[in-house]
Parts: sequence; C-alpha cells; structure tokens
Amino acid sequence: MATGAGPEFRYCSQCGQPTQLEELARFGETLICPNCKAQYVQKLREGVPGIQPAFRYAGFWIRFLAVLIDGLIMGVVGAAVQMLLLGTTVMSVGRVRPNATPEEAFTAMGAVFGTIALVSVINIAIAACYEAFFLSRVGATPGKMACSLKVVRPDGSPLSLGRAFGRYFAKWLSWIILGIGFIIAGFDAQKRALHDMICDTRVVKADATVPAYPRV
Repeated sequence: MATGAGPEFRYCSQCGQPTQLEELARFGETLICPNCKAQYVQKLREGVPGIQPAFRYAGFWIRFLAVLIDGLIMGVVGAAVQMLLLGTTVMSVGRVRPNATPEEAFTAMGAVFGTIALVSVINIAIAACYEAFFLSRVGATPGKMACSLKVVRPDGSPLSLGRAFGRYFAKWLSWIILGIGFIIAGFDAQKRALHDMICDTRVVKADATVPAYPRV
C-alpha cells in the first residue's frame, strides 16, 4: 500500500481550477494554469489594467543601506578627484611669496575657489553617470546589488538611460525639502520616494521581479 504523499494542488489565479503545483506557471506570486498561461502572457504584453508583475517593494531601511554603500563608493572617488585637483592648486598657492601684492593674493584665492567649484561639478557628473549607467544597464547600482534590490518601471521593464539620469537629478528635490522626499518611501504603499513618483519607478527585491514580456 502506497504511503507517499499525493501531488500538491493549487488554484489558478485566472480560472480558479485546481491544478498540480508542478504544472502551474509562476509570475511572481501569481500562479497560472497551462490553459490560461498564453492568455495571461498576452494581457501582460498589452498592459491590461490589473495585470501587473508581482513585486516585493523595498522598504525605507534597506534602501537607506544601499544608499550608504553607494555613498561610500562615491566618497572614495570624490576624495581622489579632490586630492588630484585641489591638492595641486593648494601647492601652487603655497608658493606665493609672503610679500605678494593684493592682486596676486586674490588671484591665488580665486584659483582655489575655482578649483573647488570644478571638483564639485566633476563629482556631480561622475555620480550622475555612475547611477545612470548601472540603472539602465543592470537595473541596480552596486549598493543596490549588495542589498538585492532593483529599480524598474511599474510593468517590470528596465529604465532607459534618460530616465535613469532624470531619476538621479530628481533626488535633489528630496534633499532641498530636507530629506522629506526620501522619508515618504516609508509610508507609501509601493515604498516610492519622491523621485520614484516623479520618474514613475519602483525599487523592488531583485528576486521578486518578473519580466515585462514573459516567454510562453
């Protein structure tokens, strides 16, 4: 007499028919039977309302950790740029003779402030390119990769390069309003920060994403 457990059944999310679990197609947390699979995939492709990939949205603290990691990386890069450019300028200013004329002193100080401005612009450009490149190519910066997070569009598709750049600069609005734009991610149903709302993006757990156009 057989004592092994029988096949495990689950219900199809579309037709409700009980189906063996091993025969069901999984779209995130949605289970679809073989009879409904082709129709469900077609709805996904057409963007039918109510048919969206299943996501697990990343909360505030895990996103904060990812930002810290990226900040450390950018801090090292920024320090290198600062030492390279500003260090050279400071050394040249140090060679100004003690009895220099006011014009020479103003010129030296102007060189310092000009270099500081140049360092700031270069660091902003590097940070923008860093984030835009990684988000558009692999969907996550190194910090987000370390935390198993991914940035996607609402349908699960990747960000374009232009949208990734726009998302970086949209973060500045959150800083301008004293970080409130970041804090609201802890209260939004889809864990969206202000820049996510502006650019229509979502930060999700990387192991819970579903392709926008699944293969049948």
